[in-house]
Amino acid sequence: MNNDDPEDILNESLAFLGGKPVVDDNIINYGPLSLQIAPKTSASNRKANVYNKANTLLADHLFSPALYFAERIERGLFPVRSGSSIVELGAGSGLPSLLLATIPNHPAQVVVTDYPDENILGNLKKNLENNRRHFQSSCRIECVGYEWGKDVSALLELVQPSTSAKNDKPGYDIVILSDLLHFHGSHGVLISSIQALLTHTKDSRVHVSAGKYTHRNVCDDFLLKGHAAGFVFEEVLAGPEEVTWKGNMKVGGLDDEALALRKANCYYWVGRWADVAQEVN
Repeated sequence: MNNDDPEDILNESLAFLGGKPVVDDNIINYGPLSLQIAPKTSASNRKANVYNKANTLLADHLFSPALYFAERIERGLFPVRSGSSIVELGAGSGLPSLLLATIPNHPAQVVVTDYPDENILGNLKKNLENNRRHFQSSCRIECVGYEWGKDVSALLELVQPSTSAKNDKPGYDIVILSDLLHFHGSHGVLISSIQALLTHTKDSRVHVSAGKYTHRNVCDDFLLKGHAAGFVFEEVLAGPEEVTWKGNMKVGGLDDEALALRKANCYYWVGRWADVAQEVN
C-alpha cells in the first residue's frame, strides 16, 4: 500500500468498519454542531499533486479519530487551561476544534487550518460560520489556509497577546493533529510545523490521534521523528472500561455501538517538549 494514496487510505479505513462509509451523508451532526463534508472535486484536479489529492478526498469524510477527539472533549478528557490558544492542522470538517469552541471550559482562541484549496478551505469556513451561534462568545475562532512545513508567521500573528505574552516563545498552547499520520511522506513537515507553532512551556501539548488503518510502523515513524525534534509522546491506552462509547451528545446517523467501534479503532498520543517534561507532575 502507498500510505500517501487517498484511495488506499480510504479502503483501509472502510475495512476496519465492515466496508461501510464513515459517514453516509453530506451533513454530520455532533451535539450542537452541523458540519458539511467538503464537496468532491474532479479527478483531474485531484491528481494535481499528492498532498492536494489526498486532502481533497479525505476531507470528504469524517474519520474515526475526529469522533474520538470529540468524545474526549465532551467528557473533559481534553484539558484546556483558561486563556489558552489552540490550532488544528489539516482540520477537514473541523469537528474537534469547533466542538472545543462550544464547551463551557473553552479556550480563549481556536484557529482551524487546512490545505489552501478552494473546496477544502471554503467548506471549513462555511462550517465555522454556520455554527458560529453555538460558540462561546468569549472564544475567538478563525479559519485560515496553511500548508504543512511552510512559514508560520501568519498563524503566529493571529495569536492573541493575552495568550502569548506569558510565553518566551510566541505560539499556541495546544496543537491538534486528527488523522494525519497516514501521510507518511509528510511527517517531517508536520513535525517542523509543530515545532514552529507550539509554545515552549511545561504546559504546551500536542494531541495526536490516528485510525488503526494507519499502519503502526507509520505511526512509530512519526513518533521517532518527533522524539528527534525534541518531543516526548505518551500513548493513551484504553482500559476495559473504555470499550463502550461514553459521549452524551447525539451523533447523527451513528448509534453507540457504531461509535464504540470507531473509537476502538483509534490510537491517541499526547506530546510535550522533552526538555521541560521533568517539570510536569
